[in-house]
Amino acid sequence: MTAFAIETKDLTFSFRYKNLVVNKVSLNVPQASIYGFLGPNGAGKTTTIRLLTGMLLSESDNIYIGGNSLRKNIPGIFHSIGALIETPSLYLHLTAVENLRIITTLRNLPANKIEHVLSTVGLTKAGKRKVKEYSLGMKQRLGIAMALLPDPELLILDEPANGLDPTGIIEIRELIKELNAKQGKTIFVSSHLLNEVEKMCTHIGIIHKGKLHYQGSIEEMRQAVNASGEVIFRIHNAAEWIPKIQPVIANVKSHSTHELLFPFSGTEEVTQLNRELVKLNVPVSGIQVRGGIEEWFMGITQKDKEIA
Repeated sequence: MTAFAIETKDLTFSFRYKNLVVNKVSLNVPQASIYGFLGPNGAGKTTTIRLLTGMLLSESDNIYIGGNSLRKNIPGIFHSIGALIETPSLYLHLTAVENLRIITTLRNLPANKIEHVLSTVGLTKAGKRKVKEYSLGMKQRLGIAMALLPDPELLILDEPANGLDPTGIIEIRELIKELNAKQGKTIFVSSHLLNEVEKMCTHIGIIHKGKLHYQGSIEEMRQAVNASGEVIFRIHNAAEWIPKIQPVIANVKSHSTHELLFPFSGTEEVTQLNRELVKLNVPVSGIQVRGGIEEWFMGITQKDKEIA
């Protein structure tokens, strides 16, 4: 039986006099995974995270952290959770070490953890600099260091790469992967950046207008994307070659005067299709793959347009 670090059952929430912001969301986040919670801005990601961290209260007992009810185990359950929601709250006139020392005092944590978390996020040399001198990426890493102080089993990060330049995005991505690989932490990270989620995460959930539209492993997602793909081979006088191709590749279709279309279930199959055409002496002058992850994602998020 799969152990879930986070499990919700028909999680629903609305602010007063407004439509549902979170609509029957059932999350299954495996232990030791990097779970990308993906959706456009306004999809319900931050509200869901606020529910998972107790900042907002669900009316039902339907949130479980490590198999334990969130509602029934507040506040003790938060010892196993580290969270960074939106932007970190920092004292800009203090150093990183001083900011972290405040957290250890408030949470009754040993101060000797400060050096360790600074090293983990790559801020050891900058630990005694005032935070007002930090770049946005450094501030985000300091926020993650704060979340790591209690050595949590579960780390919840809300758009940690938001607003960062390409270098900062890569640094946050590699930090998250390292925390998962080397420390075995389960990381639940929200994002609106599709490519980043694909590069970083082991599992994915797609939320749109409050509804969870897809959930599965990255490999399952890639299979779903590839299963709906098409590849176009550009061939002069394409239709003339169909009788020669059909005995070998049955699903060939004419796409235009100089193009033939084939369905495919993966990039390896595109390579194989090209090999077969070369063997048949078909004069291929170009290859175009249609579908892909972006078109698949847009299709997923447009399934429920009637929800406000």
